[in-house]
Amino acid sequence: MITYDSLFIGGAWVRPDSNARIDVLSASTGEPIGSVPGGTTADIDAAVAAARRAFDDPHGWSSWSAARRADAIDSLANEVERRAEEMARRVSSQNGMPIAVATALEAKFPVLILRYMAGLARSYPFETEQPHLLGGTTTVRHESRGVVAAIAPWNFPQVLATVKHAPALAAGCTVVLKPSPEAVLDAFLFAEAVEASDIPAGVINIVPGGREAGAHLVAHPGVDKVAFTGSTAAGRAIAEVCAGLLRPVTLELGGKSAAIILDDADLDLATLGDRLFESLILSNGQTCFLSTRILVPDSRYDEIVATLETFVRSLKVGDALDPTTQIGPMATQVHRDRVERYIAKGVAEGARLVVGGGRPAALPQGWFVEPTLFVDVDNASTIAREEIFGPVLVVIRYKDDDDAVRLANDSAYGLGGTVWSTNAERAMAVARRVQTGTIGINRYLPDPSAPFGGFKASGLGRELGPGALDAYLQSKSIYS
Repeated sequence: MITYDSLFIGGAWVRPDSNARIDVLSASTGEPIGSVPGGTTADIDAAVAAARRAFDDPHGWSSWSAARRADAIDSLANEVERRAEEMARRVSSQNGMPIAVATALEAKFPVLILRYMAGLARSYPFETEQPHLLGGTTTVRHESRGVVAAIAPWNFPQVLATVKHAPALAAGCTVVLKPSPEAVLDAFLFAEAVEASDIPAGVINIVPGGREAGAHLVAHPGVDKVAFTGSTAAGRAIAEVCAGLLRPVTLELGGKSAAIILDDADLDLATLGDRLFESLILSNGQTCFLSTRILVPDSRYDEIVATLETFVRSLKVGDALDPTTQIGPMATQVHRDRVERYIAKGVAEGARLVVGGGRPAALPQGWFVEPTLFVDVDNASTIAREEIFGPVLVVIRYKDDDDAVRLANDSAYGLGGTVWSTNAERAMAVARRVQTGTIGINRYLPDPSAPFGGFKASGLGRELGPGALDAYLQSKSIYS
């Protein structure tokens, strides 16, 4: 059991007044693995006050040179890297992410992002001069926004927290991070890394909690900017609050992305199996950008369906901490029940269930769902329209390239997507027509140095890339 009794606020471990606790269960076994304090609105108030003091300090974080901030961020990257193995283990234990995936992503991507943002801070033009068009000089400054409320989800808790706090830190902001109650043990390990780094006290504060704590943080008068990753429904509610407060917000929300398999695609599983796995069903399907709607041409429909059936049947289901596991459990029992309701809905609406659809008999404990493949799916059906967030793939038939693009774009979402073809020029032409914030050709792997975000109901704003810093800055023009 991993147990904490205090919250990390103001650079110190503070015992909360409330006795509220968040008990953590293993997704693979359902057994208790940890317990931490549950943050209350009073704890949020304390964290925001600490972040405000750290930001307003005339000699504090926001006044530091960009190079000095970058050095401190690098020191944080070093401390996170030292805890990489334990970080991966905690994430996998909590949310069911296979340990091989957690080791490759949750343990390594945060370090990469922190170092990228430190480098960006060193080169960013925080202050420039230009000729005034009416005579004289204009100095343009890009100044820190202030206190950032960073709200991270449970599916990739460290990566999706880092894409918020790393650019915020590089910009000179201070942060209140609210992890999801379904993924808290990794957040406390991250707090230990912060404490051991050169990040000053109060610059990063961590308070886990549920909806009440999150709502209080979003609306808090001491917050200057909100960054959120989660469901579209929650994102809309946050956007309404921020609109009323004229508070800037970045929202990375849901997805129902399409994999367009062109009629010249080579789907040899021996060479492309890993890329299909990463693009279609990574981390048990609990990934927002996955291409879970697979668009298959009439001319090769039966052949490609057979290949996909072989692929899905080949996936090894097991304990998340087993390094050979490809598909682990759902994060919680409640989430497993939700995924199972979608599978039942797919059957009821007439889709053909080819693989899976139930619970693996060999794994009676934990919250497992078999990798599932539906074919002959109507793009207007529930399982083709709504984000299932589990190991469920749906196959939709199309006639030609124009029809494939039409179906891909016939969605409320626009976050990810893929195009599969042996003709790079043709694939690029199709990719340009898909209404989505990101898309891959014969693979899908986000680039930390390029913008990431969605069109339509998949969100507002962008994370990653050089522009990520802009969201945490505000411009000032000084005329002389």
